[in-house]
Amino acid sequence: MVHSTLRVFLVEDSASIRERLVELLTAPGRIEVVGHADSEEAARTALRELRWDAVIVDLQLRQGNGFRLLKALRESRAPDAKVVVFTNHAFPVFRAKSLQLGADHFFDKAREYDDLREVLAALADERAQSAAEPRPNLDATKGA
Repeated sequence: MVHSTLRVFLVEDSASIRERLVELLTAPGRIEVVGHADSEEAARTALRELRWDAVIVDLQLRQGNGFRLLKALRESRAPDAKVVVFTNHAFPVFRAKSLQLGADHFFDKAREYDDLREVLAALADERAQSAAEPRPNLDATKGA
């Protein structure tokens, strides 16, 4: 069964930015923030234990860094899970490295809050549509 809301985990070391993201993302009601971490190790632990559909990763963390987390996620995430980098360090070299390490999207905190919201809203819409689609009744095909 497909969960109808998009479950998002935040990896962000700034409490004020986390609060702003929670406000921004949960306002439409289709996105649920399932947790957050401010360090690489805390994020790794939580992401192994929680069910999530998308993760927003800052590159600079209280401990560790987003690049190592991206590498770990590339090797362990579900095939349909999305990874989004959201950083103040939106240099072309960091964008290229993030995408190489498996990020699906890369946004600049200073200029692309709306773009982040739009991408996650689109993912939430896709998830809701997928959950609403009728599933074939496999029992009905038995004995045919």
